[in-house]
Amino acid sequence: MRKTLAFLTLGLGLVASGWANAQTVGIATSNPGSLFHNIGTAVANAANKAGLNTTIQPATSPNQFIPLLNSGGIEFGVANLQEVNYAINGDAWWNGVKNPNIRVVGMLMPLREAIFVRADSDIMKIADLKGKPMADGYTAQNTILPQLEAFYATAGMSRADVTPVNVPSVVGGANAFIAGDAVGFIFAHGAGKVREADAAVGGLRALPVDDDSDAALAKAREHWPTAFFTTVKAGSTPGVSEDATYIAFPQVVSTHSGVSDDVVYAMAKAMYEGKDEMKATFKPFGAFNPADMKGDPGIAEFHPGALKFFNEVGLQ
Repeated sequence: MRKTLAFLTLGLGLVASGWANAQTVGIATSNPGSLFHNIGTAVANAANKAGLNTTIQPATSPNQFIPLLNSGGIEFGVANLQEVNYAINGDAWWNGVKNPNIRVVGMLMPLREAIFVRADSDIMKIADLKGKPMADGYTAQNTILPQLEAFYATAGMSRADVTPVNVPSVVGGANAFIAGDAVGFIFAHGAGKVREADAAVGGLRALPVDDDSDAALAKAREHWPTAFFTTVKAGSTPGVSEDATYIAFPQVVSTHSGVSDDVVYAMAKAMYEGKDEMKATFKPFGAFNPADMKGDPGIAEFHPGALKFFNEVGLQ
């Protein structure tokens, strides 16, 4: 299965020593243009600079690469924490198929999402999407439908209230929007594909949640339990013209239980010390706080190599 993933080799770090110089490790991500691909590329650059020989291996989504990670077919992956927890227990779309060998390396900055529409459209809020053609289906990305439902829930609506335009992935959804087949698509703030869509249509509007009350958050969490509300500042990313509230989700770099403690220690260290390098590659890493890497992983466990590093730097 590993051979089915596209293989993109990044530049190697100039400084390498010992085992790190002798071993190449892979980071599985989603499609180019996606947030997880942007994040994985940034993490790989920081790891390479720190001495790890690191490559990026894009897949359609974590649905595809998590089983590979669980089997030891690749060393690292970038995914949403909720999906990692579902995968470990075999919950939701995993349909009882468990992935018990997944371990966490470290928490990243939250994934902040929005539903994007044209800036020159008359769609001003999520409720205005009722009856309109929206990117939907996401047949290769099971995480997206419940996340989309979480946004709809803040407007007292559901996917049944829009006209679905079936797409395989978030990148496919953005492409359908650019082509004019859908009036809106869901994507992460700051992702490369969002910037592409912004340029292609002459400007985007990022629709905030219709209701940011505790009751609305509870409704959103019926679809995605780790969801929380966050404020995105005006002008900080395409489509946001004023401070507004959006839904965010924790995200992580994960690994396999059989990856050596030394390799995982080195990756955790590279992430902890590499914020500037990661931010230079992907600007949203400005929101990354290394002190938060040892956050709450839910039912997942941290890899012993990561815990060793956290203990050394005093992360509790």
